[in-house]
Amino acid sequence: MRPRILCISFSDIKADARVLRQLDVLAEFGDVTTLGYGDKPDAAAEHLRIDSALPSLPQTLAGVALLAVRSYKHLELKAPAVRAAADLVAGRTFDLVVANEARALPLAHHVAGGAPVWGDMHEWAPEERVHVLSWRLLIKPFMTYVCAKYLPRTQAVTVVNDSIARLYEQEFGCTTATVRNARAFEELRPSAESPDTIRLVHSGAAVPGRNLEGMIQAVGMLGPGYSLDFYLVPARDGGTYLRVLESLASGPNKVTFHPPVSPAELPSVLNAYDVGIFSLPPQTRNHALMLPNKFFDFVQARLAIVFSPSPETSRLIERYDLGAVTEDFSPESLARTLKQLDRNRITTSKANAHASALELSSKVDEDTEREILRRLLPQA
Repeated sequence: MRPRILCISFSDIKADARVLRQLDVLAEFGDVTTLGYGDKPDAAAEHLRIDSALPSLPQTLAGVALLAVRSYKHLELKAPAVRAAADLVAGRTFDLVVANEARALPLAHHVAGGAPVWGDMHEWAPEERVHVLSWRLLIKPFMTYVCAKYLPRTQAVTVVNDSIARLYEQEFGCTTATVRNARAFEELRPSAESPDTIRLVHSGAAVPGRNLEGMIQAVGMLGPGYSLDFYLVPARDGGTYLRVLESLASGPNKVTFHPPVSPAELPSVLNAYDVGIFSLPPQTRNHALMLPNKFFDFVQARLAIVFSPSPETSRLIERYDLGAVTEDFSPESLARTLKQLDRNRITTSKANAHASALELSSKVDEDTEREILRRLLPQA
Protein backbone atom coordinates (compact mmCIF):
# COMPACT_ATOMS: atom_id res chain seq x y z
CA MET A 1 0.00 0.00 0.00
CA ARG A 2 1.36 3.40 -0.99
CA PRO A 3 1.90 6.02 1.74
CA ARG A 4 -0.96 8.47 2.26
CA ILE A 5 0.17 12.07 2.04
CA LEU A 6 -1.88 15.15 2.97
CA CYS A 7 -0.81 18.43 1.33
CA ILE A 8 -2.33 21.57 2.87
CA SER A 9 -2.21 24.91 1.08
CA PHE A 10 -4.53 27.84 1.72
CA SER A 11 -4.28 28.89 -1.91
CA ASP A 12 -5.94 28.05 -5.20
CA ILE A 13 -3.58 25.15 -5.71
CA LYS A 14 -4.16 24.84 -9.46
CA ALA A 15 -2.84 28.41 -9.82
CA ASP A 16 -0.03 27.99 -7.26
CA ALA A 17 3.06 27.06 -9.27
CA ARG A 18 5.23 26.18 -6.27
CA VAL A 19 2.67 23.83 -4.76
CA LEU A 20 1.98 22.21 -8.15
CA ARG A 21 5.67 21.39 -8.53
CA GLN A 22 5.72 20.05 -4.98
CA LEU A 23 2.72 17.83 -5.75
CA ASP A 24 4.44 16.26 -8.73
CA VAL A 25 7.25 15.07 -6.46
CA LEU A 26 4.90 14.02 -3.64
CA ALA A 27 2.94 11.87 -6.08
CA GLU A 28 6.10 9.87 -6.82
CA PHE A 29 6.12 8.71 -3.19
CA GLY A 30 2.46 8.19 -2.31
CA ASP A 31 -1.22 8.93 -2.87
CA VAL A 32 -1.72 12.62 -2.26
CA THR A 33 -4.82 14.25 -0.80
CA THR A 34 -4.80 18.01 -1.31
CA LEU A 35 -6.61 20.39 1.02
CA GLY A 36 -7.09 23.92 -0.25
CA TYR A 37 -9.09 26.33 -2.38
CA GLY A 38 -10.12 25.74 -5.98
CA ASP A 39 -10.37 22.62 -8.11
CA LYS A 40 -8.50 19.34 -7.82
CA PRO A 41 -4.88 19.50 -9.07
CA ASP A 42 -3.92 16.87 -11.61
CA ALA A 43 -1.28 15.21 -9.40
CA ALA A 44 -3.66 14.70 -6.48
CA ALA A 45 -5.46 11.39 -5.93
CA GLU A 46 -8.14 13.29 -3.99
CA HIS A 47 -8.94 16.94 -3.31
CA LEU A 48 -10.74 18.37 -0.31
CA ARG A 49 -12.03 21.77 -1.35
CA ILE A 50 -12.30 24.71 1.04
CA ASP A 51 -14.79 27.47 0.25
CA SER A 52 -12.68 30.25 -1.29
CA ALA A 53 -14.72 32.86 0.60
CA LEU A 54 -13.31 31.63 3.92
CA PRO A 55 -10.18 33.49 5.10
CA SER A 56 -7.20 31.49 6.32
CA LEU A 57 -6.43 33.95 9.11
CA PRO A 58 -8.62 34.71 12.17
CA GLN A 59 -10.31 37.75 10.66
CA THR A 60 -13.61 37.40 12.49
CA LEU A 61 -14.60 39.79 15.28
CA ALA A 62 -13.79 37.15 17.88
CA GLY A 63 -10.52 36.34 16.15
CA VAL A 64 -9.40 39.95 16.01
CA ALA A 65 -10.24 40.34 19.70
CA LEU A 66 -8.09 37.33 20.56
CA LEU A 67 -5.28 38.65 18.37
CA ALA A 68 -5.45 41.97 20.16
CA VAL A 69 -4.97 40.36 23.59
CA ARG A 70 -2.43 37.88 22.16
CA SER A 71 -4.37 34.81 23.20
CA TYR A 72 -2.67 32.84 20.48
CA LYS A 73 -3.15 29.28 21.74
CA HIS A 74 -6.92 29.79 21.38
CA LEU A 75 -6.48 31.05 17.80
CA GLU A 76 -4.47 28.28 16.18
CA LEU A 77 -7.48 26.54 14.61
CA LYS A 78 -9.95 29.42 14.71
CA ALA A 79 -9.59 30.96 11.23
CA PRO A 80 -12.71 30.13 9.18
CA ALA A 81 -10.79 28.25 6.47
CA VAL A 82 -8.77 26.34 9.06
CA ARG A 83 -11.93 25.26 10.90
CA ALA A 84 -13.48 24.09 7.64
CA ALA A 85 -10.28 22.23 6.72
CA ALA A 86 -10.17 20.49 10.10
CA ASP A 87 -13.73 19.27 9.57
CA LEU A 88 -12.88 17.93 6.11
CA VAL A 89 -10.00 15.75 7.38
CA ALA A 90 -11.56 14.74 10.70
CA GLY A 91 -11.05 11.06 11.39
CA ARG A 92 -8.53 10.51 8.60
CA THR A 93 -4.96 9.30 9.06
CA PHE A 94 -1.91 10.04 6.96
CA ASP A 95 1.71 8.91 6.79
CA LEU A 96 2.97 12.44 6.06
CA VAL A 97 1.44 15.90 6.30
CA VAL A 98 2.83 18.80 4.25
CA ALA A 99 2.02 22.33 5.42
CA ASN A 100 2.50 25.11 2.91
CA GLU A 101 3.24 28.36 4.75
CA ALA A 102 3.16 29.00 8.47
CA ARG A 103 -0.60 29.50 8.67
CA ALA A 104 -1.02 25.79 7.86
CA LEU A 105 1.38 24.53 10.55
CA PRO A 106 -1.05 24.29 13.51
CA LEU A 107 -3.59 22.34 11.43
CA ALA A 108 -0.86 20.08 10.03
CA HIS A 109 0.31 19.11 13.51
CA HIS A 110 -3.28 18.80 14.72
CA VAL A 111 -4.15 16.21 12.03
CA ALA A 112 -0.76 14.46 11.80
CA GLY A 113 -1.42 12.16 14.76
CA GLY A 114 2.27 11.42 15.18
CA ALA A 115 3.08 11.28 11.47
CA PRO A 116 5.95 13.48 10.31
CA VAL A 117 5.22 17.05 9.19
CA TRP A 118 7.06 18.86 6.41
CA GLY A 119 6.65 22.62 6.65
CA ASP A 120 7.32 24.46 3.40
CA MET A 121 7.48 28.01 4.70
CA HIS A 122 7.99 29.54 1.27
CA GLU A 123 9.10 33.00 2.45
CA TRP A 124 9.65 34.75 5.79
CA ALA A 125 6.29 34.13 7.47
CA PRO A 126 6.24 36.84 10.18
CA GLU A 127 6.58 39.63 7.62
CA GLU A 128 4.49 38.38 4.72
CA ARG A 129 2.44 41.62 4.61
CA VAL A 130 4.12 43.66 7.32
CA HIS A 131 3.74 46.83 5.23
CA VAL A 132 0.02 46.67 6.14
CA LEU A 133 -0.58 48.16 9.60
CA SER A 134 -3.10 45.55 10.74
CA TRP A 135 -0.73 42.75 9.75
CA ARG A 136 2.19 44.39 11.53
CA LEU A 137 0.23 44.91 14.76
CA LEU A 138 -1.90 41.75 14.88
CA ILE A 139 -0.71 39.03 12.50
CA LYS A 140 3.07 39.35 12.71
CA PRO A 141 3.16 38.44 16.44
CA PHE A 142 0.78 35.54 15.78
CA MET A 143 2.90 34.20 12.92
CA THR A 144 6.00 34.54 15.10
CA TYR A 145 4.25 32.53 17.83
CA VAL A 146 3.22 29.82 15.34
CA CYS A 147 6.77 29.50 13.98
CA ALA A 148 8.35 29.46 17.44
CA LYS A 149 5.94 26.79 18.68
CA TYR A 150 5.71 24.49 15.68
CA LEU A 151 8.93 24.73 13.66
CA PRO A 152 11.07 23.00 16.32
CA ARG A 153 8.72 20.00 16.19
CA THR A 154 8.48 19.97 12.36
CA GLN A 155 10.58 17.19 10.86
CA ALA A 156 11.51 19.06 7.65
CA VAL A 157 11.48 22.80 6.89
CA THR A 158 12.03 24.27 3.44
CA VAL A 159 12.27 27.87 2.19
CA VAL A 160 12.67 29.65 -1.16
CA ASN A 161 16.29 30.81 -0.89
CA ASP A 162 19.40 30.85 1.27
CA SER A 163 18.82 34.38 2.58
CA ILE A 164 15.40 33.42 3.96
CA ALA A 165 16.90 30.19 5.33
CA ARG A 166 19.34 32.18 7.45
CA LEU A 167 16.46 34.16 8.96
CA TYR A 168 14.68 30.99 10.11
CA GLU A 169 17.87 29.50 11.47
CA GLN A 170 18.75 32.68 13.40
CA GLU A 171 15.25 33.44 14.72
CA PHE A 172 13.85 29.96 15.39
CA GLY A 173 16.92 27.73 15.49
CA CYS A 174 15.57 25.31 12.90
CA THR A 175 17.52 23.52 10.21
CA THR A 176 16.19 24.32 6.75
CA ALA A 177 16.66 23.20 3.17
CA THR A 178 16.35 25.51 0.20
CA VAL A 179 13.80 24.67 -2.50
CA ARG A 180 13.79 27.54 -4.97
CA ASN A 181 10.78 28.58 -7.03
CA ALA A 182 12.54 27.23 -10.10
CA ARG A 183 10.42 25.46 -12.68
CA ALA A 184 11.09 22.48 -14.93
CA PHE A 185 13.33 22.89 -17.94
CA GLU A 186 11.42 24.02 -21.03
CA GLU A 187 12.38 23.05 -24.59
CA LEU A 188 12.27 26.59 -25.98
CA ARG A 189 14.61 28.89 -27.86
CA PRO A 190 14.85 32.70 -27.70
CA SER A 191 12.31 34.38 -29.97
CA ALA A 192 13.39 36.74 -32.73
CA GLU A 193 13.20 40.42 -31.82
CA SER A 194 10.71 42.75 -33.44
CA PRO A 195 12.41 45.40 -35.61
CA ASP A 196 10.33 48.27 -34.24
CA THR A 197 9.27 47.38 -30.67
CA ILE A 198 11.06 46.09 -27.58
CA ARG A 199 8.41 43.89 -26.01
CA LEU A 200 8.36 44.05 -22.20
CA VAL A 201 6.32 41.60 -20.14
CA HIS A 202 5.37 41.00 -16.51
CA SER A 203 3.46 38.06 -15.05
CA GLY A 204 2.16 37.56 -11.54
CA ALA A 205 -0.68 38.49 -9.24
CA ALA A 206 -2.77 41.66 -9.48
CA VAL A 207 -2.49 42.49 -5.78
CA PRO A 208 -1.57 45.81 -4.16
CA GLY A 209 2.01 46.12 -2.98
CA ARG A 210 3.63 44.58 -6.09
CA ASN A 211 4.46 48.01 -7.60
CA LEU A 212 2.60 47.29 -10.82
CA GLU A 213 1.78 51.00 -10.98
CA GLY A 214 5.50 51.79 -11.08
CA MET A 215 6.01 49.53 -14.08
CA ILE A 216 3.17 51.25 -15.92
CA GLN A 217 4.71 54.64 -15.10
CA ALA A 218 8.12 53.49 -16.31
CA VAL A 219 6.89 52.39 -19.73
CA GLY A 220 5.16 55.75 -20.05
CA MET A 221 8.60 57.38 -19.76
CA LEU A 222 10.15 55.24 -22.48
CA GLY A 223 8.34 56.74 -25.44
CA PRO A 224 7.73 54.94 -28.73
CA GLY A 225 9.43 51.66 -29.49
CA TYR A 226 8.38 49.86 -26.30
CA SER A 227 5.33 47.88 -25.25
CA LEU A 228 4.37 46.30 -21.92
CA ASP A 229 2.10 43.27 -21.59
CA PHE A 230 0.70 41.99 -18.29
CA TYR A 231 -0.44 38.44 -17.53
CA LEU A 232 -2.02 38.87 -14.12
CA VAL A 233 -4.00 36.59 -11.83
CA PRO A 234 -6.79 38.72 -10.29
CA ALA A 235 -6.78 39.20 -6.54
CA ARG A 236 -9.65 37.92 -4.42
CA ASP A 237 -11.32 41.34 -4.68
CA GLY A 238 -13.58 40.77 -7.65
CA GLY A 239 -11.05 42.38 -9.98
CA THR A 240 -11.21 45.81 -8.31
CA TYR A 241 -7.46 46.38 -8.21
CA LEU A 242 -7.00 45.08 -11.75
CA ARG A 243 -9.50 47.68 -12.96
CA VAL A 244 -7.49 50.39 -11.18
CA LEU A 245 -4.38 49.29 -13.06
CA GLU A 246 -6.22 49.26 -16.36
CA SER A 247 -7.37 52.85 -15.76
CA LEU A 248 -3.77 53.92 -15.05
CA ALA A 249 -2.68 52.42 -18.37
CA SER A 250 -5.54 53.87 -20.41
CA GLY A 251 -3.45 56.63 -22.05
CA PRO A 252 -1.34 56.43 -25.19
CA ASN A 253 1.13 53.95 -23.67
CA LYS A 254 1.31 50.52 -25.27
CA VAL A 255 0.18 48.62 -22.16
CA THR A 256 -1.96 45.51 -22.65
CA PHE A 257 -3.64 43.31 -20.05
CA HIS A 258 -4.17 39.65 -20.89
CA PRO A 259 -6.12 36.96 -19.04
CA PRO A 260 -3.91 34.81 -16.82
CA VAL A 261 -2.53 31.60 -18.25
CA SER A 262 -1.85 28.37 -16.39
CA PRO A 263 1.60 27.90 -14.84
CA ALA A 264 2.31 25.12 -17.34
CA GLU A 265 1.60 27.37 -20.33
CA LEU A 266 3.37 30.47 -19.04
CA PRO A 267 6.91 30.01 -20.48
CA SER A 268 5.66 29.36 -24.01
CA VAL A 269 3.41 32.42 -23.83
CA LEU A 270 6.17 34.65 -22.42
CA ASN A 271 8.62 33.37 -25.02
CA ALA A 272 7.13 35.77 -27.57
CA TYR A 273 8.55 38.76 -25.64
CA ASP A 274 12.01 40.25 -25.15
CA VAL A 275 12.43 41.46 -21.56
CA GLY A 276 10.81 40.26 -18.35
CA ILE A 277 10.59 43.11 -15.82
CA PHE A 278 9.94 43.47 -12.11
CA SER A 279 10.65 46.37 -9.77
CA LEU A 280 9.61 45.95 -6.13
CA PRO A 281 10.48 48.45 -3.37
CA PRO A 282 11.56 46.50 -0.25
CA GLN A 283 8.63 47.22 2.06
CA THR A 284 9.29 43.91 3.83
CA ARG A 285 12.23 41.56 4.23
CA ASN A 286 10.53 39.18 1.81
CA HIS A 287 10.58 41.94 -0.79
CA ALA A 288 14.21 42.76 -0.03
CA LEU A 289 15.27 39.11 -0.29
CA MET A 290 13.00 38.06 -3.14
CA LEU A 291 13.69 35.22 -5.55
CA PRO A 292 10.21 34.82 -7.04
CA ASN A 293 8.56 32.38 -9.44
CA LYS A 294 8.63 34.96 -12.20
CA PHE A 295 12.44 35.09 -12.26
CA PHE A 296 12.57 31.42 -13.21
CA ASP A 297 9.56 31.80 -15.54
CA PHE A 298 11.51 34.47 -17.43
CA VAL A 299 14.62 32.28 -17.64
CA GLN A 300 12.68 29.31 -19.02
CA ALA A 301 10.92 31.66 -21.47
CA ARG A 302 14.44 32.70 -22.68
CA LEU A 303 13.92 36.38 -21.91
CA ALA A 304 16.33 39.11 -20.92
CA ILE A 305 15.63 40.14 -17.32
CA VAL A 306 15.50 43.55 -15.63
CA PHE A 307 14.84 43.51 -11.89
CA SER A 308 15.23 45.99 -9.06
CA PRO A 309 18.09 45.31 -6.60
CA SER A 310 17.87 42.21 -4.39
CA PRO A 311 20.74 40.03 -3.15
CA GLU A 312 19.32 36.81 -4.59
CA THR A 313 18.10 38.01 -8.00
CA SER A 314 20.96 40.44 -8.56
CA ARG A 315 23.52 37.69 -7.91
CA LEU A 316 21.95 35.42 -10.53
CA ILE A 317 21.43 38.16 -13.13
CA GLU A 318 25.07 39.17 -12.82
CA ARG A 319 26.47 35.63 -12.62
CA TYR A 320 24.72 34.46 -15.79
CA ASP A 321 24.64 37.87 -17.55
CA LEU A 322 20.88 37.70 -17.96
CA GLY A 323 20.13 41.41 -18.30
CA ALA A 324 20.41 44.31 -15.88
CA VAL A 325 19.64 45.45 -12.34
CA THR A 326 18.16 48.90 -11.72
CA GLU A 327 19.96 51.41 -9.49
CA ASP A 328 16.94 51.82 -7.23
CA PHE A 329 13.23 51.08 -7.04
CA SER A 330 11.81 54.14 -8.80
CA PRO A 331 9.95 54.14 -12.14
CA GLU A 332 12.64 56.52 -13.39
CA SER A 333 15.38 54.02 -12.62
CA LEU A 334 13.49 51.22 -14.33
CA ALA A 335 12.94 53.36 -17.43
CA ARG A 336 16.59 54.46 -17.48
CA THR A 337 17.85 50.86 -17.18
CA LEU A 338 15.56 49.68 -19.95
CA LYS A 339 16.77 52.44 -22.26
CA GLN A 340 20.37 51.39 -21.61
CA LEU A 341 19.55 47.80 -22.55
CA ASP A 342 20.01 48.05 -26.31
CA ARG A 343 18.99 45.42 -28.83
CA ASN A 344 22.41 43.74 -28.92
CA ARG A 345 22.40 43.34 -25.13
CA ILE A 346 18.85 42.01 -25.21
CA THR A 347 19.83 39.43 -27.82
CA THR A 348 22.89 38.42 -25.77
CA SER A 349 20.87 38.22 -22.54
CA LYS A 350 18.21 36.05 -24.17
CA ALA A 351 20.95 33.75 -25.46
CA ASN A 352 22.47 33.58 -21.97
CA ALA A 353 19.06 32.68 -20.50
CA HIS A 354 18.93 29.85 -23.03
CA ALA A 355 22.42 28.67 -22.07
CA SER A 356 21.63 28.67 -18.32
CA ALA A 357 18.05 27.36 -18.50
CA LEU A 358 18.97 23.80 -17.51
CA GLU A 359 21.16 24.90 -14.60
CA LEU A 360 18.41 27.25 -13.38
CA SER A 361 15.64 24.67 -13.74
CA SER A 362 13.92 22.81 -10.90
CA LYS A 363 15.98 19.61 -11.08
CA VAL A 364 18.20 20.50 -8.11
CA ASP A 365 15.19 21.53 -6.04
CA GLU A 366 13.22 18.40 -6.88
CA ASP A 367 16.19 16.28 -5.79
CA THR A 368 16.21 18.15 -2.46
CA GLU A 369 12.52 17.35 -2.01
CA ARG A 370 13.11 13.69 -2.86
CA GLU A 371 15.83 13.49 -0.19
CA ILE A 372 13.36 14.87 2.37
CA LEU A 373 10.69 12.36 1.35
CA ARG A 374 13.08 9.42 1.50
CA ARG A 375 13.93 10.45 5.07
CA LEU A 376 10.34 11.04 6.17
CA LEU A 377 8.81 8.08 4.30
CA PRO A 378 11.41 5.30 4.51
CA GLN A 379 8.70 2.75 3.59
CA ALA A 380 8.00 4.46 0.24
